[in-house]
Amino acid sequence: MAGSGSKIDRNYFNRAQVTGNKPLKWFLITLGTISVGLGFLGIFVPLLPTTAFLLLAAWCYARSSRRFYNWLLNNRIFGKYITSYLEGKGVPVQTKIWSVGLLWITILSSIIIFVENIYIEVLLILIAIGVSVHIIKLPNYKASHKDKIGKTIIKSSPSIERSRN
Repeated sequence: MAGSGSKIDRNYFNRAQVTGNKPLKWFLITLGTISVGLGFLGIFVPLLPTTAFLLLAAWCYARSSRRFYNWLLNNRIFGKYITSYLEGKGVPVQTKIWSVGLLWITILSSIIIFVENIYIEVLLILIAIGVSVHIIKLPNYKASHKDKIGKTIIKSSPSIERSRN
């Protein structure tokens, strides 16, 4: 799946053949949809790997339905996240901070409130360290000039309309 250099080849999914086998197609659509749901839950539950589930969903959709695949990549919640990850652009610093902070709050709360076994506590800490290192090592996403211009226009539009009224 890797493209040139360390970047991930986004076109890999575009080259995938959509299956003509109806039962396989519906199985992949179902698996992809479940993966999207689990990926969404992973935003709030740190032990669920959001990126892995979303990439699995993209893989399933690329092989079963171009419509679902395009929906996922153009989705307002997941689309930019998936495409920037697939293109090797990375993750915004604010998302990294939020993810690591939420991860540690959830893990430590779980250990303090629910877990009484020292081995499970150690395992949770090791998992949190591993996930934190992975998130921190991801490249930082830097918005392009086009992204910055778009945000400026969107932010300034309401004030322009208010001044006209």
